Amino acid sequence: MADTESLRQIAHSRAPLSTWLGVVLLFALFGVIVLAIIGPMPRGSDYEETRAKKRMEKLKTLRDDAETALNTYAWVDKNKGVVRIPISRAMELTTAELAKQKPSPAGPIATPQAQSPAPPTSPGPATSPKPGAAQPTGSPSTPAPAGSASPATETAASPQTQAPASPPPAAQSAPSAPASPAPATTP
Repeated sequence: MADTESLRQIAHSRAPLSTWLGVVLLFALFGVIVLAIIGPMPRGSDYEETRAKKRMEKLKTLRDDAETALNTYAWVDKNKGVVRIPISRAMELTTAELAKQKPSPAGPIATPQAQSPAPPTSPGPATSPKPGAAQPTGSPSTPAPAGSASPATETAASPQTQAPASPPPAAQSAPSAPASPAPATTP
């Protein structure tokens, strides 16, 4: 019986030793694999310096190509007759062309005005027209501005300065907002 117990103790004592030996060998194998992969790669400042030099050379050639494209004549498509001209010459031609053109008049400027609630359906006696608001010339309920002639006198005196009978298009789009009239000149 003593032999079987001693054999069990020996088997148990040798198992941890072989396990430790296997673990150490696996770490050693892993280290060898890592060194085999990393070892041939260049390290140190020489490698980074050469990469930096290559990047600088590429940047210089790219800038030189861009400079030549901006400042030289060249064919873009010879079959179609399309050429590239220097940018300074293109700017000169464009400014000369724009200087020959007359500026076009601007269209009427419609200013956004606040929307009033619903306009009253019948004119009330308590409301007075806003100063500077466009008013029809032949309306009997609108008083003439102080210092100007009556509509009949105005028509006889200067027919070209009379306000048009129909409101301008900007006033038609927003009927509730008053339009500012053009200053009338009377002789």
